Amino acid sequence: MNLFRGLRPFKRAGAVRDMLAGVVLAAMDIPQVLGYSKIAGMPVVTGLYSLMLPLAAFAAFGSSRYLVVAADSATAAIFAGGVSGMATPAGTQYVALAGIVALLTAVILLLARLLRLGFIADFLSRTVLVGFLAGVGFQVGISVLSEMVGVPVDSRRPVVQLWEVIRGLPQAHLPTVALSVSVLGFALVLRRFAPKLPGALVAVVATIAASAVLDFAGHGIATIGPVSGGLPHLGWMGLLSLRAMSWQEAQRLITVSASCAVMILTQSAATSRIYAAKHNQEVNENIDLFGLSAANAAAALSGGFVVNGSPTQTAMMEDAGGQSQLAQVATAAVVALVLLFLTRPLEYLPTCVLGVLVFMVALRLIDLKALRDIRSQSPQEFALAVMTTAVVVLVGVEQGIVLAMVVSLLRVVQHSYHPHSGVLIADGSGTWKLVPVAPGVVTKPGLVLYRFGAALFYANAGRFLEEVSAVVQPMPSAVRWVVVDAEAMTHVDYSAARVVMALKTNLTEAGVELGFARLPWDLRAEFDRHRLTETIGPAHIFNRLHDAIAAFEASANPSEGKPNETISDDRLRDSGGSEDEQ
Repeated sequence: MNLFRGLRPFKRAGAVRDMLAGVVLAAMDIPQVLGYSKIAGMPVVTGLYSLMLPLAAFAAFGSSRYLVVAADSATAAIFAGGVSGMATPAGTQYVALAGIVALLTAVILLLARLLRLGFIADFLSRTVLVGFLAGVGFQVGISVLSEMVGVPVDSRRPVVQLWEVIRGLPQAHLPTVALSVSVLGFALVLRRFAPKLPGALVAVVATIAASAVLDFAGHGIATIGPVSGGLPHLGWMGLLSLRAMSWQEAQRLITVSASCAVMILTQSAATSRIYAAKHNQEVNENIDLFGLSAANAAAALSGGFVVNGSPTQTAMMEDAGGQSQLAQVATAAVVALVLLFLTRPLEYLPTCVLGVLVFMVALRLIDLKALRDIRSQSPQEFALAVMTTAVVVLVGVEQGIVLAMVVSLLRVVQHSYHPHSGVLIADGSGTWKLVPVAPGVVTKPGLVLYRFGAALFYANAGRFLEEVSAVVQPMPSAVRWVVVDAEAMTHVDYSAARVVMALKTNLTEAGVELGFARLPWDLRAEFDRHRLTETIGPAHIFNRLHDAIAAFEASANPSEGKPNETISDDRLRDSGGSEDEQ
């Protein structure tokens, strides 16, 4: 096994730089993972656990030099929403459930690695992913409002929680509100004017010191209380709780784990690709799947919860100067020291400040710029993003990720079922434009060049038949030749081949010749296998559109030695409308 790919080649000068970056990353990341543990409903210290063994496991088994694999807001929210009601948050049984989900997620990711399913990441579109994360942001942000203003809530549903907070504002605890507003304003100002400074860390250290000196707890400001110190205890004792579970509860955990695995696969692959392309490096998604599986197994072993490849933490590592997984290993070492010697001060951390940290994470998840871009460029995709957001907020995170996958796959099917197609017509500048199919629309008198912009298969073969039949209407037809521009066809299946054969027969009976032009080399083999070459006739399968036009003109004017001047295929490639159909 090829270990520590993300650390090699190892150079002394680079090692010093990466270790310093790891120290900086720890300083910026520790406050964040405390917030992620809050989102997950786990004890605060488990956030620190996610910055130890999972980081080291991915560094050992993954391929990406930059990807930071630790606690993440999206998977924390999926976990918390999925196991809601099964146990008391932060309790012993709840922590056991977290370990089971992390281990099941590791198994699913390992299966995905063995089956080489890394390509699945391509099927969750950027549009619905933006909408999903925005929904998670709204849900997470609403969930901590009660702690930020000191108003208790009973419901677990975001909309009901928001209503309970608004209704309880007259009873809000003013010192808690003042502290929350002060910390939030401070963090936002630092983010705006000094983004390099670890504003969250400064806020945490300052409020811990103030809480210890001024006795915040004695003035009614809630604190997180004692935090267990020391390194995590290793073991999978939580698996014993499976014996007491019903099959329905086990199914629920499997569903939650599958949702986490899909989010991990998608988000991690997208992040690692971005940084590999940015730094001209190679990344192997299937190897990274093994690393992600190992990281989640390590999280389960050390009493933590599901971990994910985090884009925000990866960006923080890069900004700190890290260029290999050695930075992540250094971060794990720093966190180990914090667990051994510095956990006691955390008991003075106000709960509302932890809520502010989570609220800041929620704000980052709502990418308004991306939503504005989607709205301006593709209103239909914007509607899909908003729909995904609404489902996450109103129904649940787990249902949101399922919807995101289904919608993304439906868009793939839609593009194949309803491809760009039409009749190629020369415009005044001598280039081709694609005109919608309609009776009487021809390339030139007697000739139709029809372009179909997708693979031809059973689902869209009916549309192909309908449009080709339409271009020869009305009967008796003035069209003598129909030539299909097949440059964008990458495949034809058995059902579609039978449709083409039937179409050939119908057109021949109507006195219309059917031909194909610009078949890709692999499509020619499929034409031979399905006997389409024999049915169409080799003389009516052309290498270029120019050849098809010349053959038509020769058949229309058999006495002339030369065909008239025609538009070349190169001019077609220069036309923006044609290339978009590929």
